[in-house]
Amino acid sequence: MFCKLLILLKTQRPNMKNLELQFFLARSLAKLVQCEINITEITVFFFLETWTDFVVYLGDVVTANNIAIQNASLFWDKAISPTRDRGIPWATLFGNHDDASFVWPLDWFSSSGIPPVRCPAASDDDGCAFRGTTRVELIQEEIKSSSALSYSMIGPKELWPSVSNYVLLVESSDHSKPPVALLYFLDSGGGSYPEVISNAQVEWFKTMSNTLNPDLRIPELIFWHIPSKAYEKVAPRLWITKPCVGSINKEKVAAQEAENGMMRVLENRSSVKAVFVGHNHGLDWCCPYKDKLWLCFARHTGYGGYGNWPRGSRILEISEMPFRIKTWIRMEDGSVHSQVNLT
Repeated sequence: MFCKLLILLKTQRPNMKNLELQFFLARSLAKLVQCEINITEITVFFFLETWTDFVVYLGDVVTANNIAIQNASLFWDKAISPTRDRGIPWATLFGNHDDASFVWPLDWFSSSGIPPVRCPAASDDDGCAFRGTTRVELIQEEIKSSSALSYSMIGPKELWPSVSNYVLLVESSDHSKPPVALLYFLDSGGGSYPEVISNAQVEWFKTMSNTLNPDLRIPELIFWHIPSKAYEKVAPRLWITKPCVGSINKEKVAAQEAENGMMRVLENRSSVKAVFVGHNHGLDWCCPYKDKLWLCFARHTGYGGYGNWPRGSRILEISEMPFRIKTWIRMEDGSVHSQVNLT
């Protein structure tokens, strides 16, 4: 039910003078109600093992097609509760399952019948309908109950039906200096509408990036849920070999239907260092794209969704002095592998 991709931003040494930030990326934390304990335990594990400053849930926070009530926000809230409970700020964006229509299990129409539906305690009949919860409703409820810790945004209305399109700035430890990095989040669709990055989103990104970073001096990192077709072009054939780095390559890339020139825009910006996605549970590699930027998957983290590969996460670390951006995989057992320097 919970979480396709989670990013954790942390300070490795909280008393150091220079900026050192880390992101933790995790995928598929849980799928069904009975997995709630697993999602909480594995997320807390990563929080306790690291100094954590910021978390980003990057799509499929809930598997709405498995939720038999209208208000999926109840489960969304459960998924992000480890961050809020520890006072850690976070941001989210959408995947293809978050607002998907409820899929009726065929066995509900057998002699066993439809099981009792567990509605919210204070809901009326409408609150327990099989309508699902929209992207806008999910973010609105998240922000409302976030204790001012959520940095999620409802993007410009002219980009709808895509919703989670926004930019976050990683500020320098010296506030007189420009940002250390720019983080762009885009809604790659799926669920209630096609799996695409629209032309309108591409034009929005061009406008925002040219305004915030006209001279290309600030490093830029891009996050969305469903990989673009460019991932298919760089995907390892069988084994993961250099220049790619990773540990599992167990399925084909399930790419977007269209990205309307977004990758062409990114490859022409020397400031763009990497794109990070989730979606495929059996992939955790990073591969260079046209020797200009990296295309990376996170790691299947939780106990929901398909696949039984060992759980782990992708970490990103940004250091200011000396400046660097690097990433690696951290496994649930604490081991690390597949480090890549992105700068």
